[in-house]
Amino acid sequence: MTSNKRRSPQFAALRTLVETTRGRGLPLPPNLSRLYGTFRLPVPRSGLHVFSNFVSTLDGVVSLQVKGHSGGGDISGFSGQDRMVMGLLRAAADAVIVGSGTLAADPQHLWTPQAICPELADEYHRLSLAMAKPRAALNVIVSAEGRVNLRLPVFASGKVAAMIITTVRGLKQLRRQRVPDSVQIHATRRLSGEIPAAGILRAVDRAIGGKQVLVEGGPRLLATFYKERLIDEQFLSLAPQLSGREIGDARMGLVMGKTFAPRDPRWGRLTDARQGSRLLFLRYSF
Repeated sequence: MTSNKRRSPQFAALRTLVETTRGRGLPLPPNLSRLYGTFRLPVPRSGLHVFSNFVSTLDGVVSLQVKGHSGGGDISGFSGQDRMVMGLLRAAADAVIVGSGTLAADPQHLWTPQAICPELADEYHRLSLAMAKPRAALNVIVSAEGRVNLRLPVFASGKVAAMIITTVRGLKQLRRQRVPDSVQIHATRRLSGEIPAAGILRAVDRAIGGKQVLVEGGPRLLATFYKERLIDEQFLSLAPQLSGREIGDARMGLVMGKTFAPRDPRWGRLTDARQGSRLLFLRYSF
């Protein structure tokens, strides 16, 4: 049971403005239900349901790309409500996909609900039990070059099952290290270069027994999924700050490395909106 200390103002309940009726309601324990409200996810009859989650400033920046300040905390203002929602989405997922850049920005992290929001660890555990999930979501790292340290916690701690998706060249690089037993390596047929999102999902689909896949980025990886029209839903936490940009600086938007508009734009439909103490939590269907 969550203590009163954990039920601090940073975990004030979200106010529902628009609520989706699509999908099956998850069996949230009472405190998560109080904080978030009803949470539904579609269950596809075949294939995977792929959703993404990011926090963004009003001017569209998702990463400041400044050493020590490249994560989402600086964007959200270190919002407890944002971490609560991130934890909920990870708890619902059967796999969480991130790129090697995201791993490099937070190398000690595990992509679990407890790691992002330890204050609500008991509630996430109860949700997993209610959903009959035998283990934490598979942590999937996409690294075309295979230049990742296999001694990092996501690979070596044994707390999560991990998969690295790479190329032929990346596989050769990875084999220079000892591969922990809890780590799967899937090499695509590509010698090097960008790995198609469809190939990533095929590998994930074979590895997991579930249907829900969460893509947490970064922006270049997400762009690949949008380019191939493989994102079903986008969760977007909108923070009321202006980051600003210098001409040609490295600050990143939600999608980087691909362009869609004006010839081939990606239009979403707002399906859910919840108001937090400072942030607005939006959900779009694509």
